[in-house]
Amino acid sequence: MNWLKPITMAGTIADLVPLSPSHLEDLAEAVSDGELWKLWYTFIPEPDHMLAEIERRLKLEGEGSMLPFSVLEKLSGKVVGMTTYMNLDAAARRLEIGSTWYRKGVQGTGLNWDCKAMLLSYAFEELNCVAVEFRTSFFNHQSRRAIEKLGAKLDGVLRNHTRHANGTMRDTCVYSIIESEWPTVKAHLSHLKQAYGNRDKKI
Repeated sequence: MNWLKPITMAGTIADLVPLSPSHLEDLAEAVSDGELWKLWYTFIPEPDHMLAEIERRLKLEGEGSMLPFSVLEKLSGKVVGMTTYMNLDAAARRLEIGSTWYRKGVQGTGLNWDCKAMLLSYAFEELNCVAVEFRTSFFNHQSRRAIEKLGAKLDGVLRNHTRHANGTMRDTCVYSIIESEWPTVKAHLSHLKQAYGNRDKKI
């Protein structure tokens, strides 16, 4: 039996809804905003490969190793990105928040903090997780700054951990927030959401 079941989370700027093939058009448009797939150190699909990516994530969900979400922006009513619970470990009560991307137009706004607040709240307060991980390429400095701004701490760097999309070796930075840190991180996220809650206000 899968540890996690598809759910919808309601935020103030965005909602997290179960990923669906019906989101294909919005997701293809979103990834074209900034041509996000051209970032060599990420695994963001091109518009023509978006359906395959949706199907891949849903297959992993069926196998019990991932719970994928679409990010629905309240202001526009459109899906503007993806995020997931992944590397699920029910026995240890651990999971990773990852495979996240947002269209360029909403990056640096309060939308990310809203999504992270929902995902972390559910993980710690409903699933009783003891730790939540975040992983990213050593060279993805934008992602590393955002993870550190959350309050996550660097556990270490997995050298030659996997490969980037271009075939070069990837060093993976592993961050985490542990259960005892969650109350402080939650208060910090509340501040970030208030400070950057305006859709057009960039960090």
